[in-house]
Amino acid sequence: MEVGIDSFASHLLQNGGESLSGAEAMRLLLERIEQADQVGLDVFGIGEHHRAEYLDSATAVILAAAAARTKRIRLTSAVTVLSAADPVRVFQEFATLDLISQGRAEMVVGRGSSTEAFPLFGFSLNDYDQLFTEKLGLLLTIRDQEHVRWTGKFRPALTGQGIYPRPVQAPLPIWLGVGGTPESFVRAGVLGLPLMVAVIGGNTHQFRPLIDLYREAGRRAGHAPEQLKVGLHSLGYVAPTTHEALEGFYPGYASTFSKRALERGGRPVTRAQFDAQVGPQGALLVGNPEEVAEKILRHSEALGGISRVTFQMDVAVLPHDKILQATDLIGTRIAPLLR
Repeated sequence: MEVGIDSFASHLLQNGGESLSGAEAMRLLLERIEQADQVGLDVFGIGEHHRAEYLDSATAVILAAAAARTKRIRLTSAVTVLSAADPVRVFQEFATLDLISQGRAEMVVGRGSSTEAFPLFGFSLNDYDQLFTEKLGLLLTIRDQEHVRWTGKFRPALTGQGIYPRPVQAPLPIWLGVGGTPESFVRAGVLGLPLMVAVIGGNTHQFRPLIDLYREAGRRAGHAPEQLKVGLHSLGYVAPTTHEALEGFYPGYASTFSKRALERGGRPVTRAQFDAQVGPQGALLVGNPEEVAEKILRHSEALGGISRVTFQMDVAVLPHDKILQATDLIGTRIAPLLR
């Protein structure tokens, strides 16, 4: 099983209780990616948002900076909001990243859980599904063909132009990032794309029927079982003791999700809800290394086997030294157990 970390490049990262400038937050993020490489993690992902609290609107630029400072870790988006992007530019950016990293680039593409990119780039949410379907098809065509002939609704036609540069990897790995929509799982299976499932709340085991849909759709489409990989993206945090992990993660987690809930007319997060989420089947991967590794293995068994798990720690607004410590524990204690 591959093990990694995802980040949204939060502008609200704190160090010693003080808010950081954007430049300082970016410097520390690159330090964290370098640390993840040094402790032997398999992958580091950067999300894509277009909001004041995040610095990840140009994902490939951050990953390219990380590529120059790392040696073996794979570098991926998490996720690229493909619906609001030009597939030609997306492919060019990640092909360039693949050259810079000497074959370590990947991308996870999806529709995104935030919608601010649609009006920003002139797209309508009424075209939500059509945009993604068309652009994913074009991206996969570009990956497979150097010269592309293509006609669609949302982009000018391609009449045989060459798309450059070409990446080191052939093909460039593209995962499909999904939430809880059955059609998205089936789409990934039909296309034979590896699946990254974002589970940020609830009971992780409840995703088994959707993953079964994915595998059955892939089987019917003629794809080999080993091609149908499943990854799990979860909120989590690891500390030397369970108490330290819970007490370190809860305040920032509760603040972040309470704010989101209130914006949508919901209620603040309670400690009881948090404790349920860190329970045996809950989505949060929070605890000491051995506890968290055991929980991931239980999730993997319940989901029929997963190939990759990534931790998202940004939501808790943890100090830099605590995230470095957690990164070390994930790389040196959790990853060996999972492998």
